[in-house]
Amino acid sequence: MKNFIFISPHFPDSYWKWCLALKNRGFNVLGIGDAPYDEIPNECKFALTEYYCCQNMDNYENEKKAVKYFKDKYGEIEWLESLNEYWLEKDAQLRSDFDVKHGIRVEEIVKYKLKSEEKKYFLEAGSKVANWILVKGIDDLKKIKEFVKVNGYPIFVKPNNGVGSQDARKLINDDEVVEFLNNKPQNIDYIVEEYVDGVIVSFDGVTNSKAEVIFCDCHVFMPSVAEIVLKQLDDMYYCLPYVPEDLENIGRKVVKAFDVQNRFFHIEFFRTNKDTEQFGPKNSLVALEANMRAPGGYSPDLINYANSASCYNIYADSCAYDENHEDLSKKKYYAVTSSRRFHLEYVHEESEILTKYRNNICMYGDYPKVLRDDLGDRYYFAKFDNKEELEEFDRFVREKK
Repeated sequence: MKNFIFISPHFPDSYWKWCLALKNRGFNVLGIGDAPYDEIPNECKFALTEYYCCQNMDNYENEKKAVKYFKDKYGEIEWLESLNEYWLEKDAQLRSDFDVKHGIRVEEIVKYKLKSEEKKYFLEAGSKVANWILVKGIDDLKKIKEFVKVNGYPIFVKPNNGVGSQDARKLINDDEVVEFLNNKPQNIDYIVEEYVDGVIVSFDGVTNSKAEVIFCDCHVFMPSVAEIVLKQLDDMYYCLPYVPEDLENIGRKVVKAFDVQNRFFHIEFFRTNKDTEQFGPKNSLVALEANMRAPGGYSPDLINYANSASCYNIYADSCAYDENHEDLSKKKYYAVTSSRRFHLEYVHEESEILTKYRNNICMYGDYPKVLRDDLGDRYYFAKFDNKEELEEFDRFVREKK
């Protein structure tokens, strides 16, 4: 029996589904998390052979002790994953320290974590990218002004090694640049990019050991997560029942360039809103960033509703068999998540939503507090036969007084 250590199997609270899929394929699934055993979901307990409570996981030595305990008890560790952006670097360090057979090692992780490194692989794949520079502090004011002379305002800034929308923002003039440089953490690289006017779309999926895509789908995001956080907006995004041909073509090339093996991937692009000299005609694709893990929150469930399949099973198939065994021929849907903010007043009561769309709603509830800045407070997942029905549902959910 192959040993698979799953880091943080209890968060988000749907992540036990990865563990169950692995268990069902014969893996010995061993969990390491910071929650006491009594607080993890019963489904998670069932999916795991054993759980190790590591109360301070930010202390790397604590995680090392946990992995050593499992290795001493169960033998060699073949897999170690979290499928969570926050833990990717430590996952890689643990694989290196314990000679875990599968997965990226610490010396390679920069290509998955540093936005500036990602540009190399996007370009290698033939993708268009926004112009960019790296800055550290106030001494780089002149550098940014020179960048603006060429690319103009607005510009977009974010940590070069960041998680999600962490400290990402749009700057529209010199005063905002000075304020940003004075208040950012000093001696930490931030990437500054020209602003791309477009809608964010993602190429998501699972690969085999040859970095070949064995499953893929597409999300459309409106608006950006950075804007949702900054303005405390409610949110909507949706999963298409197909992958646009141009996105799949460049997406597969990007996956191959990154050499993504037996992993879930979530690669974001802008689809431009207008013709530009640099990026070409409207609807061109411009690479934004690569995230070599599943899309965040409950997005894997949204993928399942759109595809009438289980991406949890597909990922486990990749690890167990190096191929997909899931039936992908079933009917596909437009699957949407529309969220609300508790501080906003809406036209329709929840009871109206649940009654009108009782045949479409797949799941609903409150997001965990740590996810609410990015995603909203209360979510409603639903699936439809066409985009028009999806848009009407979103209007009904988010219409404000």
